Amino acid sequence: MNKFSSLLVLLLFTVCSQAQDSSLEAELAVMEGLSFKKLNDLKGGSLYELKVRQPIDHNDATKGFFDQKVYLTHRGVENLTVIRTAGYNVGRNRISELSQILDANQLFVEHRYFGASMPDSLDYRYLNLKQATADLHRVRELFTELYTNKWISTGISKGGATTIFYRYFYPEDVDLSVPYVAPINRAYEEPRIYDFLDTVGTDECRKKLFDFQIQVLSKRDEILPLLKFYSRGANVEYKILSLEKAFEFAVLEYPFSFWQWGYSCEKIPGPDTDAEVLASYLLNVSGPSFFGDNDIRYYTSHYYQSATEMGYYGYETSPFEGYLKALPTDSNPMALFFPFEMNDPFDGQLLEEINQWLDTEADEFIYIYGAKDTWTASAVPPNDKVDAEWFIMEGKHHGNARIANMNEAELERLKNSLEKWLELDVED
Repeated sequence: MNKFSSLLVLLLFTVCSQAQDSSLEAELAVMEGLSFKKLNDLKGGSLYELKVRQPIDHNDATKGFFDQKVYLTHRGVENLTVIRTAGYNVGRNRISELSQILDANQLFVEHRYFGASMPDSLDYRYLNLKQATADLHRVRELFTELYTNKWISTGISKGGATTIFYRYFYPEDVDLSVPYVAPINRAYEEPRIYDFLDTVGTDECRKKLFDFQIQVLSKRDEILPLLKFYSRGANVEYKILSLEKAFEFAVLEYPFSFWQWGYSCEKIPGPDTDAEVLASYLLNVSGPSFFGDNDIRYYTSHYYQSATEMGYYGYETSPFEGYLKALPTDSNPMALFFPFEMNDPFDGQLLEEINQWLDTEADEFIYIYGAKDTWTASAVPPNDKVDAEWFIMEGKHHGNARIANMNEAELERLKNSLEKWLELDVED
């Protein structure tokens, strides 16, 4: 191809791309309560940042509105569409594995009360799953006429749980749901977490974890000044919880984080390790800054949902009697923290209903979990009463239980499932 031909091809591509964008933008411009700005062109598509006007209360518009942040990756009106359900904020756009595999449009929806999707007045009574999934349903309705091919929902971790709850409340919105590493608890304090931590890995590794915790607590007088020095340099403050409480919570959190993120048993510090090495390792795996003021404020909306509807996990303290000074050992403290006095009660009715639904009615699901991930303790359990597929990936954890890391047999099974439920051919 000569220089003139190359320029002609580029010109034709640019003209077609601009025409497609103009057509899409004309469609976006007439969607009720939606504003947009184009961010950049992508290979085979375009990226837009949207603001969707959402009612604070979908049952009563007089309560006011807020703007929900959504990223739109547009490939084509005839393509499949993935609605990616975030559990938190969406600081930047991320293309899901399914959107790439299926060459699909993607709507990446920030969760209400996170990031930029905040009402002016934070009335937490309206931060519940019924309202949050109604936000997703409204986004789906806005794009129903534009994207008429099949729809898939997907999300990771809390976003994966949101995918499941979205399908529960709006079962006809999508043709397939693919949650990753998604916990669905059964109670305010999920007991399966304790069972998992008592059995995961080898006896030897679990003993090394416990011995490390005892060693760190025993050397608290040496380690606390090091953590204080680190916190000052990292601008971490401890006004909601004291540094001593944050330290003890970090030690209790350590096994949960260790398995969640797939740390190595071989690298656990052994007995008689000096305080600086112990402190450095603790900061790497389960740092006390997670219990500092900034992180508590960042996760407040998440903690509120967990404390009122979704359930969470606690810490067993009885094995550490005599080693804990700031926390009680006669009860299990929950891993829930608030910058305000929290008085709203937990209501377990939704968890009871959705667990029953998942066990008997939740068809067209693909569940992806890591066998080593602590959150797999509260995974949706496999059963043959529903038409669904489970991938419990051996050796994988919360951060790498992904399609990209599946073995050949798993990839073949995934491909067959996608082709069955989406009625298309998936390229290898």
